[in-house]
Amino acid sequence: MTTAVVTDSTAYLSKAEEQQYNIHVVPLSVIFDKETYAEGVDIDVATFYDKVREAKELPKTSQPPIGEFVSLFEKLAKDYDEIVTVHLSSGISGTYQGAVQAGEIVEGVDVYGFDSEIACAVQGFYVIEAAKMAQQGASAKEIITKLDEMKQEMRAYFMVDDLSHLQRGGRLSAASALIGGLLQVKPILHFQNKVIVPFEKIRTRKRALKRVEELLGEDVAVHPNIEATVIHANCEAEGQEWLETLQAKYPSVHFKLSYFGPVIGTHLGEGSLGLGWYKK
Repeated sequence: MTTAVVTDSTAYLSKAEEQQYNIHVVPLSVIFDKETYAEGVDIDVATFYDKVREAKELPKTSQPPIGEFVSLFEKLAKDYDEIVTVHLSSGISGTYQGAVQAGEIVEGVDVYGFDSEIACAVQGFYVIEAAKMAQQGASAKEIITKLDEMKQEMRAYFMVDDLSHLQRGGRLSAASALIGGLLQVKPILHFQNKVIVPFEKIRTRKRALKRVEELLGEDVAVHPNIEATVIHANCEAEGQEWLETLQAKYPSVHFKLSYFGPVIGTHLGEGSLGLGWYKK
């Protein structure tokens, strides 16, 4: 059996990773006024954040049309027996459902969908593991079983500067945003049951980052073999500094630096920071 691996642009993989692991990517889009930009194709990260600062209104985001998945799956069906398609949380986007529906349409290849229940570089952890296994000859069912096991060991927390982005985008309840704004807190957020909810409310950015460090430390204490990623929203210097601090504190952990691209950045806003990891 030969297995192809597909994901969407919100995994924010590097081009080198896509090529090395033969990963196929379907882009989501951001919409400024009436102009639509495919993430990672028509607009890069720096340009996106520049446009947001200049725009009168926040951009909107859009999932890929089902037809894009159908076209890709039909193409892959010529060379592969199976497809594993891994996507951002179905609680914040219809991308996963669209991929599954496309898989039901396409003939000649079996499509297995995986809802990461998260996004960004943490979603990318699943994608890269799936692709490594596919290159080693694993079947789609074996890959999905492994990804389900990984999900039990996956953690991710993030902090935003302005909750209004999440509220206006419909990704956080109005009540949660209001509380955050009134109290001037920097809540730590996470995914729970596929949606974004507050984990803890902390008064300052510095304390919020310190609390996330503590959460990582609790896992490192019992399982030092951890893969982690620091994720930033157009604040690379701060992200790199935090990564170096964490690396010095937890030398057994393998860290990489990633970013919140246009689609996720639309909902989190510039200046957001996140930390995700899983126990290998």
